[in-house]
Amino acid sequence: MSRQVAQVDTLFLHESGDDYRVVVERDGQRLFQAVLELKETDAGPRPGRFRIKEGTSEEPRSPDEFVDIARRASRIRISQQTSQTGRQRLLAMLDGYQLDAKVVRTCRFCARDGRYSPITSETAIEADDEAICPDCAKEELDRQVTMQGSMSASARERLEELLLEVQDLDRITNLLEGRLDPDLTKFDEISATLDDVEPVPVDSLSLHPGIQSKLEGRFDDLLPVQSLAVENDVLNGRDQLVVSATATGKTLIGEMAGLDRVLNGEGKMLFLVPLVALANQKHESFEERYGDIADVTIRVGASRINDDGNRFSPEADIIVGTYEGIDHALRTGKDLGDIGTVVIDEVHTLGEEERGHRLDGLISRLKYYTETHQSAADTQYIYLSATVGNPGQLAEKLRAQLIEFEERPVPIERHLTFADGREKLDVEDKLVKRAFDQESSKGYRGQTIIFTNSRRRCHEISRKLQYDSAPYHAGLDYKRRKKVEGQFADQELAAVVTTAALAAGVDFPASQVIFDSLAMGIEWLTVQEFEQMLGRAGRPDYHDEGTVYMLVEPDGVYHNSMEMTEDEVAFKLLKGDMEPVITRYDESAAVEETLANVTVAGKGAKRLNDRMVGEVPTKHALGKLLEYEFIDGLSPTPLGRAVTRHFLAPDQAFLMLDGIRKGNDPAKIVADLELRDEE
Repeated sequence: MSRQVAQVDTLFLHESGDDYRVVVERDGQRLFQAVLELKETDAGPRPGRFRIKEGTSEEPRSPDEFVDIARRASRIRISQQTSQTGRQRLLAMLDGYQLDAKVVRTCRFCARDGRYSPITSETAIEADDEAICPDCAKEELDRQVTMQGSMSASARERLEELLLEVQDLDRITNLLEGRLDPDLTKFDEISATLDDVEPVPVDSLSLHPGIQSKLEGRFDDLLPVQSLAVENDVLNGRDQLVVSATATGKTLIGEMAGLDRVLNGEGKMLFLVPLVALANQKHESFEERYGDIADVTIRVGASRINDDGNRFSPEADIIVGTYEGIDHALRTGKDLGDIGTVVIDEVHTLGEEERGHRLDGLISRLKYYTETHQSAADTQYIYLSATVGNPGQLAEKLRAQLIEFEERPVPIERHLTFADGREKLDVEDKLVKRAFDQESSKGYRGQTIIFTNSRRRCHEISRKLQYDSAPYHAGLDYKRRKKVEGQFADQELAAVVTTAALAAGVDFPASQVIFDSLAMGIEWLTVQEFEQMLGRAGRPDYHDEGTVYMLVEPDGVYHNSMEMTEDEVAFKLLKGDMEPVITRYDESAAVEETLANVTVAGKGAKRLNDRMVGEVPTKHALGKLLEYEFIDGLSPTPLGRAVTRHFLAPDQAFLMLDGIRKGNDPAKIVADLELRDEE
């Protein structure tokens, strides 16, 4: 034994019941541990029994051996967790041998397991009203996480970072139960930024008096992004791609340019959006704001809105439409008259798998129409988006000048907390109430948009919220959606619960956005979609800041085809770079757009294909169209016209044809189509 302890760095003593645990270390490694009993003598406390621990057994040794080890130790430490009486006895015993000892704060878990682990105020982690070391705290946190279910490495790393930051294990484990602690759930803050742009005075614009007077009645100066667009000739007919955050004033750029041309007799304005809900909002807004100086109409398809099918007037000065509504007019040979300005909102839709190719084709077909079917001056194209990962490349593809403005009007706090499906409802209720009970310096109560992944879940969440709320999705009729929009605008609703699929169409002035799920249907959100949705939090004229909460279910998925879990996706979205907007063509998309271009332009179809943003394999697509008997030469067959009129992909068309030839009931044909889409 004397050789084994010839050099001892640390002798550590810790009270354990009536005895004392002894730990002997050299070079930071434990040599052995033992148990010491003290006895009372006339000279004071002295070593009584001394036993070396070997696994579960104990080997008796002479008490003098303990004294020998103590004399060889460079330092003797006594655990602060030892009782006052116990400390006094140990100090008296050591003093009897003229040995000094220091009482230090140590980790009880380590001491219990025979390890010396001193802790300081900088390293101590509070747990059940006592302090433990970071390693033991991490082990306990890991145990709690395992009890909750699996969790990604990124999520565990995030929790460990918070643990070391706040030094309180209980606060961290409370997060796993969906408890709200803003200091802990806060992931980061996107600061408000103000670019140094000299504002353009409205009275210096020299627009047509009809629009000039309206602007002077609303503003003294243009907002920065509007000023940039004007300084770069947007009012002189220049095509522009305007990329700027939500609520920075992009829409007015198109309004100024379009209305000026309308009132000067240089052609009507088309304002195009991806969704019916947004088209309805824009139509109502334009009607209210400009209805006394211009005729406003809407084109989305009569079956999609609550009217008699006569709301669309191609002679109107302003046509608000969905992409598909205007494309249908082109595919069926409708005369849209002379078009002076085309404003395409949410142009990042070009990057969507399902709809990107259709917007790409629409832009090309519109340019063909405005070049060949009208007498007005050259048509101006203005593209708007808040989220483009490759703005320079996209502007070049669209042959437009890039106006990129990175100002964010209000700061946005981004929060992340963990909760399962049941806990999410409770957390959402608390967050909605907390926001609505607060009022901004501008006099507006905090209102919330909750994004989820299904219509059914919209209703489920809305029913559970204690404050007034409403579901809002494409399955509701037009009147119901308009009622919800009005109630939200009047601050009668604390929250709306909507699907991620409607994210681009939701134009509610909310201070808070909650992600009930990070999926759109059965697909995880992209960074671009996520940024688009969180950008809805906070409006400069309403709120002092925006707040975003991601409610993340560890190890959660919404379909067995999902390869990542919700907690993995959360950190990908928070830390990821914006995806570039790229329109990709598979065979089906290439066939659909080439057929539409043949229908609209005949022999000019190749030219339309060549100038699209995506790379279209024209020769292959034409071969397939001939094989499918959708075209005859470079003219659509009656079958081809029917296919393009109804925006059918080739496999959809053949499935319908097969059903018709077999005499199937129409309901069965529709059901088969729906089943195919789901698969």
